[in-house]
Amino acid sequence: MPLLKRKRDYARLVIIISGVLPLIIGIFFTALDARHTVRQQQVSAANTLLSQAERMSDSAWNMITELRQFQHQSCSQIENQLQRIGSLNPYFRAVGKMEENRIACSSAYGTKPGSLSDMIMRDAPVTGKAWWSLSIAGTAGVPDRPAVIFMRDLPDGEGFWAVIDGQYLIDFMRAISSTHLYHFSMEFNNGAPISFGDPQIALSGWFQPLIYQASSSRYPLSVTLIASPSELISAWRQVMLIIMPVAIIFSILLMMLMANWLQRRISWRDEIRRAIASGQFRAHYQPVYDNRQQRCSGAEALLRWTTPDGNGIRPDIFIGAAEAEGMIVPLTRHLLDLIAEDVQAWQVEPGFHLAINVAADHLQHPDFVDDMLHFADRVKDKQFLITLELTERSLIKDGVEVARKLEQLRGCGMKVAIDDFGTGHCSLSYLQTFTMDYLKIDRGFINAIESLEGRTPVLDAIIQLSHELELEVLGEGVESALQFSYLQRRGVVFIQGYYYARPMDNAALITWLARQGEQPVKANHASETHQTVSL
Repeated sequence: MPLLKRKRDYARLVIIISGVLPLIIGIFFTALDARHTVRQQQVSAANTLLSQAERMSDSAWNMITELRQFQHQSCSQIENQLQRIGSLNPYFRAVGKMEENRIACSSAYGTKPGSLSDMIMRDAPVTGKAWWSLSIAGTAGVPDRPAVIFMRDLPDGEGFWAVIDGQYLIDFMRAISSTHLYHFSMEFNNGAPISFGDPQIALSGWFQPLIYQASSSRYPLSVTLIASPSELISAWRQVMLIIMPVAIIFSILLMMLMANWLQRRISWRDEIRRAIASGQFRAHYQPVYDNRQQRCSGAEALLRWTTPDGNGIRPDIFIGAAEAEGMIVPLTRHLLDLIAEDVQAWQVEPGFHLAINVAADHLQHPDFVDDMLHFADRVKDKQFLITLELTERSLIKDGVEVARKLEQLRGCGMKVAIDDFGTGHCSLSYLQTFTMDYLKIDRGFINAIESLEGRTPVLDAIIQLSHELELEVLGEGVESALQFSYLQRRGVVFIQGYYYARPMDNAALITWLARQGEQPVKANHASETHQTVSL
């Protein structure tokens, strides 16, 4: 009970974890998706702002190109035209002309001379270029509003400049931020930032803000966009409304499946024990055909489990569970008991092969030899040729001890067969290490007879190897006349499969042996044979 209770407690924990895990994964991926969504919105907003700034820069440089028509003209000649140009074109706060590194005239101040540093309220940058632009905190005329100056120096000491009002960019930032809580900051040539939004958004909330920076490929301007953590939370909430209901449904389904699987898994040991006690297991037998004697020369015992409600449990399921739960030895001993009871009613000749599958755990068990000798003693009046069928996995552990056990049983008249030959990784080494009598070719190689257009080099090699080692060969899983004839022509003595006979219970086997056991098989009479095996 304490062990079973621990298993049930473990099962509850696994079920809870299986239910919580999809929710955690859902939350994690919704967070990633929300972050991706906010990032895409930032990219779109930053690219839109950069495009607008590039268009304004294009206008500024086009304006300077237009102003070059006033080269070598005095300010008194161009004053009115400068004022007209400055007032009629959007974006511009002022345009003007430079002479000898001083402002000679402008649309805003007329012909009053002044220095460039006074107008932009800072020293002019040293760029070493005739073309340059710079974002500034303000101008002498409008000191509290940012702007961008564009300058073209000419070789003769003259130059032209244009100042774009930063308010246009700020208004554009405001329009973009109407649906999002962003903080924008734009710089031309690492100048003063042109900003919009609350810079404190980067400090609000438990989440880190998303910061995105982008630069123009055409001009020396960059933009930094900070998204408030509330933007991420809002996007996360929207995604969760879509994803989390699906995650919850999946979580519930996974918990149900896990609970069902664990219930079956944990209760296998008790279920098998109860099934043995209540007689739910039955031995079935699949006849084996002898090509030399042209009749049935043996049968393989197979265990079947039918529950009280009439449903059958697949052998690969309950045998695997029995191995995992430590019940395979009691289950095999129960099979031996069933066989010993069934064969009392058999009418077979001495030397009839009786094949029994041996599990790896039973083979390693200290009582294995005694179990098999006790079984042989119970059926000795039938003079069976008992064959122990072992898989390659059975021979992996304690090879020397296993070999000793098998030799002891062989000395008592039993035979040893290696089952499903060729499906493991060490078959050839086993043939050298252990003394074998029979080799059963796996059905996968038999099926290749029809799937490889008549070319089966691996199968042919196995058969030839068996002949060289003087081992009797049994082909299992034979299902067609073509497979039967192919094996028969290559000297395979024993044939087992649906083509000859299906597994059947004890009563059906007794009837079948009386009617069909002595009948030879003709490969060209497939339909007739299938009718006989259905009995």
